[in-house]
Amino acid sequence: MADEEVKVLSTWSSPFCLRVVWALRLKGIEYEYIEEDLSNKSPLLLQYNPVHKKVPVLVHNGKPVCESFVILEYLDHIWKQNRILPDHPHERAMARFWARFGDDKLLHLFTMTAIKHGKEKEEAFEAVLECLKALEEEVKGKKFFGGEEIGVVDLCIGWLVNLGSLFEEAADLKMLDENRFPSLLKWIDRFSKAPIIKDELPSRDKLASTLHLALKSLK
Repeated sequence: MADEEVKVLSTWSSPFCLRVVWALRLKGIEYEYIEEDLSNKSPLLLQYNPVHKKVPVLVHNGKPVCESFVILEYLDHIWKQNRILPDHPHERAMARFWARFGDDKLLHLFTMTAIKHGKEKEEAFEAVLECLKALEEEVKGKKFFGGEEIGVVDLCIGWLVNLGSLFEEAADLKMLDENRFPSLLKWIDRFSKAPIIKDELPSRDKLASTLHLALKSLK
């Protein structure tokens, strides 16, 4: 597919954008990266995503695809190499479930531990531990969530690699405990060391500053 034109409208600090970049790298797809300033959205972003006006946006031969998980599914459908979603319908459905679990529940709860106080903070902390327990059971005995190779669940929960410890610092709580979640911590270490993952991770100090400002705006 040498004649394909692929662009990605993205922002460096977004875990939703990072998963798309990881998928493109994993599949060996050549693309043009366009960094967006979300405080001053470009005409290009407003043109390609007029509904939500958010990143990431994949532009394939002039046609936009929005929302990170939709983009991942699209990439897997068009470029068959290094598949990130299972072929079996049930396995594919379960991969979608765990990917959504990471976005809709786990990321939200990590955020709550950092911005809430008192009883609300305690409740969020306990809920995070329950979520991590579920992930521990899911990844136990596996190299990656889908088996031997990096797949869509790894990409979607991959924010734990860099944001997990930053949320812990912001919340002043230990959530990613290797004694409680040994399999999950081994997965984090293994995933973070994969070359295509490690090479695209943003600076921890820079990300910490950005996360601090984002959490401050939510308090």
